[in-house]
Amino acid sequence: MQPAQNETLPPLAPVVAVLLCSYQGERHLAEQLDSIAAQTHRGWTLWVSDDRSTDGTVAILEQYRSRWGSDRLSILTGPARGFAANFRSLTCHAEIDADGYAWCDQDDVWEPEKLERALAWLQSVPAGTPALYGSRTLLTDEENRPIGMSPIFTRPPCFRNALVQSIAGGNTMVFNRATRDLLIQANREGDAVAPDWLAYLLVSGCGGQVRYDPWPSVRYRQHDENLSGSNVSLRGRWQRMRMLLGGQFKGWVDANVGLLERVRSRLTEENLRILDTFVQARREPMPARLLGLRRAGVHRQTAVGTIGLAVAALLNRL
Repeated sequence: MQPAQNETLPPLAPVVAVLLCSYQGERHLAEQLDSIAAQTHRGWTLWVSDDRSTDGTVAILEQYRSRWGSDRLSILTGPARGFAANFRSLTCHAEIDADGYAWCDQDDVWEPEKLERALAWLQSVPAGTPALYGSRTLLTDEENRPIGMSPIFTRPPCFRNALVQSIAGGNTMVFNRATRDLLIQANREGDAVAPDWLAYLLVSGCGGQVRYDPWPSVRYRQHDENLSGSNVSLRGRWQRMRMLLGGQFKGWVDANVGLLERVRSRLTEENLRILDTFVQARREPMPARLLGLRRAGVHRQTAVGTIGLAVAALLNRL
């Protein structure tokens, strides 16, 4: 699908700011841009933060901007400190103002109903309540041919789960203004935590609503750079186990807990108790550590994942 020439936004439609971070993405970028143009919900604007690409990425973006118009597509310069810092910077950018926000990777393909489906749920949430939509993904190979599905989760989203697991990929997430306000409050210059996990933590912790949709909203391209992002591949599972037992997971949890302290006053009373119990348990020797984690009620979405969590706690890797 070719982008429309200077198409104007439809009147009164909720406007979603699509937040795309790019870097050396010339190979698949046009396909992703075309899938955004094909959305059944027409009220969107695209903001791209390019992290100093040296290939044809910026030229492609400028070509689409000339077709769509600058009211549809804005191009910014990223901080050049990695993908997490780029997404943080773009999410917090002061000029961006919309009814909803959707993170976007440069090499995926969106299903046409992605924004419409997410907005239908977001609009059911009371105004001012933080809300976060995420979904399953359809995994594809380099040429966008289906090769599988991401795991399906059946346990309800909650803060006890969010403390030790991100339930959906950031490339599927759509959220409202109240959630973006939380992200701005928690983030500061120099932070480099995973934005999707942080969003799940903040919304569930501060009494918001989280929706996990088993319908795959994104065709998630698997290649050398992101193959370990898939939980279904043996390589991906092995990589996650290495991170869990090698200490990297513990570092992520440390960073997330530090960011939660910045919004401590906004956590619900119950979730504040859960957080303090979890933090104290991580400092305890065995067996008090396991008992404390049990009292906190933290868990992953699968029984195997929760067992792995207990093993990490035994080895002081949580």
